[in-house]
Amino acid sequence: MSIHELIIQLPAPKPLRLSETALFLDLDGTLASIAARPQDVRPDPRRTSLLERLAKKLDGRLAVVSGRTLTDIDRILEGCVAAVAAVHGLVRRGPDGRLYETAPHPDLARAAEGFRAFAARDSGLIVEEKGGLSVALHFRLAKGQAEAARACAHQIAADTGLTLQDGDMVEELRTPGASKGDSVRAFMAHPPFAGARPVFVGDDATDEDGFEAAQALGGYGVVVGAARETAAGFRLSGVEAALAWLEAAS
Repeated sequence: MSIHELIIQLPAPKPLRLSETALFLDLDGTLASIAARPQDVRPDPRRTSLLERLAKKLDGRLAVVSGRTLTDIDRILEGCVAAVAAVHGLVRRGPDGRLYETAPHPDLARAAEGFRAFAARDSGLIVEEKGGLSVALHFRLAKGQAEAARACAHQIAADTGLTLQDGDMVEELRTPGASKGDSVRAFMAHPPFAGARPVFVGDDATDEDGFEAAQALGGYGVVVGAARETAAGFRLSGVEAALAWLEAAS
């Protein structure tokens, strides 16, 4: 049987057993459909209510782990989740509100300038600056520029030493430091997460570290979306399926 056939046959996850679970959720592509522009993702009453119910039933063992900034996550989720890892783990807010933040890379401003210069060639190219720790070049609205955008990002990464983060129609350059997997391990080392079984739910390559960390700590990963090679052990077909699965447990 080929690897591709094995990927397609990933089963859907069984119902969550919240009493023993620590739940880690990506945002875009997992809790919210991916939008053409990052700012187009807005609060949603259904999602907010779901997360509030889950946080209560999990006794606080719920964290959102996203590439977005902390401010943006709180905007979209209406501040309903206390524990958050933002900018792929470079910023982490514990369940007690304590904030941990990586110092920004000195060449990040130069990288942002390079992305802005590249983006001037097409109005569909969007540069997203993430709180001084990361900068992303989105080309979902300029798919013809995809190859050139990737080449631009790779060159800037080579010139600056910034970490290159490939995403879904986006290239991101970020300060070297903690990953989503590191965030899972950090949360799991302390109450209320310690001793629970970690479950990480995410949709793309940026979530693979989270899947691997959850599995190493006795839990598992759930990939959301189209079948692909992944460290996750289970798959849900899309955002709607992910929300329905979470709602069944809440």
